[in-house]
Amino acid sequence: MTGATSRLAFVDALKALASQLIVLHHLAFYGPMSDHAYSLAPTVISWLSQDARMAVQAFLVIGGFLAARGIAPFGALLSSQPLMLLLKRYLKLVAPLLVAVLIAIACAAIARTLMTHDSVPGWPTLPQVLAHALLLQGLLGYEGLSAGVWYIAIDFQLFALLVGVLWLARVLGRRDAAVAVAGALLVTTLALSSLYYFNRDGDWDNWGVYFFGAYALGIASYWATNQRRTLGWLLPMLGLVITALLLDYRPRIAVALLVALMLAFAGRCGFIEHWPKSRLIAYLGQISYSVFLVHFPICLIINGLFARFASRDPWVNLAGMIIAWLASIAAGALFYRLVESPAQHGLLRTRSASVVKQTL
Repeated sequence: MTGATSRLAFVDALKALASQLIVLHHLAFYGPMSDHAYSLAPTVISWLSQDARMAVQAFLVIGGFLAARGIAPFGALLSSQPLMLLLKRYLKLVAPLLVAVLIAIACAAIARTLMTHDSVPGWPTLPQVLAHALLLQGLLGYEGLSAGVWYIAIDFQLFALLVGVLWLARVLGRRDAAVAVAGALLVTTLALSSLYYFNRDGDWDNWGVYFFGAYALGIASYWATNQRRTLGWLLPMLGLVITALLLDYRPRIAVALLVALMLAFAGRCGFIEHWPKSRLIAYLGQISYSVFLVHFPICLIINGLFARFASRDPWVNLAGMIIAWLASIAAGALFYRLVESPAQHGLLRTRSASVVKQTL
């Protein structure tokens, strides 16, 4: 495996596919264009509306995979400053999110003038916006200002849980090997509590522990590719997850297991870094977070325009869905160039300046 800063082609491909499925899911789930186009492809639109949301599991697994790769590639936490890790992660997520929330508020205001539909978020309040900025909107019971923003809060919670248990392992262990073993045991314990208890109760779905089982599958899949004893990681993972599925079958967990096995296989076989060789797929993977952030406001505006000015003809509305899909990708590319990429470079410059100051 190369350094943690290099991109992985196979991971980018999974992110690209998952992000596009999420866009199409929201286009199918939130009308009115999909309502009018339904008669043309009822099976496809129903699948996109109900089942394509499983793509979130790919993001959960990939999140765990990349987190392990970045902060604990050999099982032990590399950093001695866990709070700095959390701050860095928070800023990376929230800096683009705040801009996206402002865009969502503006687009929702425009959409209200074009149509009346339950997919349009209500007028925001200041506490609601502050809750989004602090990634607490789900825990505090506020309506999301854009579809999918709940996931960003969950991502941060999951990262914080991982940092927390690995820091605890570092406190408990005295040698590097003992720290890695303690970390693995703590991650496994938390994953089992998620798979066998929390993930079976929907009341926990605003908390990261509900999703930690899928996240831990990504962690285990990376450690499996970065250790000599691959089967020592994969076989227990398979056994525990399959047992959990036999006890209470959940398609989302089955999808997460499949994605984790794909990542482990790609990493162990050596093609995770270089396949597929496609600039388009790599780029779609690179901008996937930006697409995720801005696609819903764009789809909302186009739905409003078609509701106001177009007919209810199924073909016209199907064309509208395709236009909204392509516009979402274009908006994501622009958002990446103007917002996400500059924010990332700003964080890197700040981090570099901090390191230089510490060495003086």
